[in-house]
Amino acid sequence: MARIVPDDWKSLAATGAASRERETLALLEEALPADYTVYHGVHWTRLNQNFSVFGEADFVVVSLAGRVMIVEQKTGFLRETPKGLVKVYLQTERNVAIALAHTVEGLHRRFTAAFGAGTYFIEELLYCPDHIVKDAAIAGVNPARIVDATRKERLAQIIREALPEEEPRLACASKIHHFLADELALTPDASALVGQAGTLVTRLAGGLATWARRLEFSPFRLRVIGTAGSGKTQLAVQVMKDAVARGQRPLYVCFNRPLADHIARVAPPEAKVANYHQLCDWVARDAGREPDFQSSQVFDQLETLFADTPIGPRWQFDVLIVDEGQDFQQPWVAALERLLRPGAAWWWLEDPLQNLYMREPVALPGWTTLKETTNYRSPRDILDYVREVVGASVPVAAALVSGSPFDGSDISLSVYDETKHAADTCIDATKRAITQALSLGFRKQDIVVLSFRGREGSVMTALDHLGPHRLRSFTGKYDLFGNPEYREGDVLFESIYRFKGQAAPCVIFTEVDFDSFDERIARKLLVGATRATLKLIVVASQRAARHLHLRDAKEIREIKPEREGQGI
Repeated sequence: MARIVPDDWKSLAATGAASRERETLALLEEALPADYTVYHGVHWTRLNQNFSVFGEADFVVVSLAGRVMIVEQKTGFLRETPKGLVKVYLQTERNVAIALAHTVEGLHRRFTAAFGAGTYFIEELLYCPDHIVKDAAIAGVNPARIVDATRKERLAQIIREALPEEEPRLACASKIHHFLADELALTPDASALVGQAGTLVTRLAGGLATWARRLEFSPFRLRVIGTAGSGKTQLAVQVMKDAVARGQRPLYVCFNRPLADHIARVAPPEAKVANYHQLCDWVARDAGREPDFQSSQVFDQLETLFADTPIGPRWQFDVLIVDEGQDFQQPWVAALERLLRPGAAWWWLEDPLQNLYMREPVALPGWTTLKETTNYRSPRDILDYVREVVGASVPVAAALVSGSPFDGSDISLSVYDETKHAADTCIDATKRAITQALSLGFRKQDIVVLSFRGREGSVMTALDHLGPHRLRSFTGKYDLFGNPEYREGDVLFESIYRFKGQAAPCVIFTEVDFDSFDERIARKLLVGATRATLKLIVVASQRAARHLHLRDAKEIREIKPEREGQGI
């Protein structure tokens, strides 16, 4: 079997022209001997719709001797004109022979500059598996190097004849492989990847939002148990849009205030969006009962005020969506039920794997349950790593399925010495991680520094800067209306508890420190790692890093997490 570079093409979900190129890759892999290497551009089709390695070349085949063949594949309909074979793209015609000639000429220039003139051989081949070339004389390409629908079964044989196995090895053969591999391994434009990743993952994860909304039963009580990146947020937003389109009143309630603020920016303006304690505050204030935000028991006070306040029509809704249901408590269910109008629909979205507070799941008797274990958001190598590290402590995590089109994000691990000025060494390691992220092309607004600890336990909570980088972070204070106050900055700093339900292109998961490994630690690692949509950099202590590498699980003392994420 031939060697295919890059080698992850089989796991990519490709459509259209990309799917046809995958067919060709499969054919070449099977039909060419192991001494042949095929470089291809399908690796990048998940990021954009450009299927080429160089110019119009879809594949570059290299023999053991180092002889090179450029293969241009043209699927679909072609037109034979007096000026040659042309491919129609929308309203534009492109001459196949001219495009191929430009590609060959371009590669000649690069090879000459790299290896010297006359030290290499470049062949060319046009592969059009859906078209029969009637007049090869006017195609503009050497007829012997045209493989059309009548000869497609001989594609590999024709390549082998043009690139003989038994011929002296060129002096530049190894350099050619390095050259082609380097061309394919150029660092992607991170800013471009961010936008493309968001668009592509949104499209892939849209399945849950599509078919879950087709369910019908009465009363509508649906509990959606979905893993991180499965599309729960898209589902929630679409359900709100549906309700508004029908002239109904939707209410979205989650646990974390930062998530509520995020959803409020993407939800239709007619929808009511709040986290649970923010909702409690609104209802209480509307009834003339103001909570005391200076009290250390303000959250308990808010819950009591809400449960005791009579609910009028102003606070009743046609559609209620509860998100982060794994963090809700049983008494809250009855309190929320009072907000439902007769015949109202109630959605309950949760991810038990993100239950950092280790709470018992609420009982919802008589509800219909829907489960989704596919994560479309996290690159495959991140999810593979999470399954290996977390799976033994949280068996449910072992069943997670990756639906992401991305792989090879190369998780980075930065280790600091917790025995020598742990706070300073951790801060220094985090600064270096930010520098690494910036060097990879991520913008400051693409980066989130995420603390494994809670706000109260983090050495970075009070910092305005990490080196030259200004941190945007929650001050821990609220204004008179209960809105959280933030420091101004370029790089967002959050705790893992507050950032649940959100994601960022590049996550620097810092202050990862523990003596031994238990279920709560495993869950925190899972939540933090799955916040990253493109790149994960872990900043861990030496003792924690040993467990991360060894996948070792042991009994440890219980650590009580803060309730900081809920806010109001």
